[in-house]
Formats: sequence, C-alpha cells, structure tokens
Amino acid sequence: MLPQTTTDYLEHDGTRRMNGIGYTMVGTTDLRRALTFYDPIFAAMGLDECWRDELSASWGKSEDVTFPRFFTGYPYDGSAANVGNGTMTAFLCEPETIDQLYELALKNGGVSEGAPGRRPQYGDGFYGAYVRDPDGNKLAFVCYDAL
Repeated sequence: MLPQTTTDYLEHDGTRRMNGIGYTMVGTTDLRRALTFYDPIFAAMGLDECWRDELSASWGKSEDVTFPRFFTGYPYDGSAANVGNGTMTAFLCEPETIDQLYELALKNGGVSEGAPGRRPQYGDGFYGAYVRDPDGNKLAFVCYDAL
C-alpha cells in the first residue's frame, strides 16, 4: 500500500522523511517467470510481497511505506522490456545469505555474472555475488563489511 497523504512521510518532529530510493523496477517479458525467479529470493531476504496484479509485483516491508520496494512488471508504454547496459540493482545482505541467494537465483532461471566471493577492488570487507534474472536484468547481493 502506498502512502495516502504527505503526512505519511512525516517524522515525529514534523519534518518530511526523505530516505532516498522509493523503489526500483525492472521490466519483464513474462511476469509468471519473473515471479518464479523473484519470490524465493525475496522470501529468503525476509521481504514481503507488497503488490501484485496482472501487470506487476513488488516486494519490500509491507508495514513500512518508506522502505524501498523492488518491482518487476511489464513496461507501462506497452513496448517490449529490455535491459539497460550498466544498469544493476544491488541488495545489501549478510554474507552468509549471499551464497544462498545466488544459488536460489540460479535454481530459478538466473544466470551467473560472478560467483559469491570477496571483491577487494571494491573495499576490504566487500563480499558479493552477481546474477541476471531470466529477462537479463543484472542484480547484485552485497555486503560491505564481511569478516
């Protein structure tokens, strides 16, 4: 459920809450296939399904409208979905969850873009894995401070 009024975004002191990203969306050419891919990944991440209809679905924290949501769906303009070169969504995760999410992605139609492991070129504690969903959208599961 989306906020109904601007007061839904107010802090206790009356200031407007601005957390940065509200949602991100990737297109799909087959919503059923996308749901087969994303449902188990987001369930493993402890995220709720926040929206689903015949055109799109989203996940996040259903009780927290300020928590960023991830959508997949058919493009609004009716054109075919396609992937952006250099476009990627990264999800912050605990290191032990990254391996699980990577395996779930591959099991549900994803393709590897980089197995789980340390990436010291991005920082001393950086641990991540990279996949593409069945539509070719690139995702990362990352941790910045892995021991």
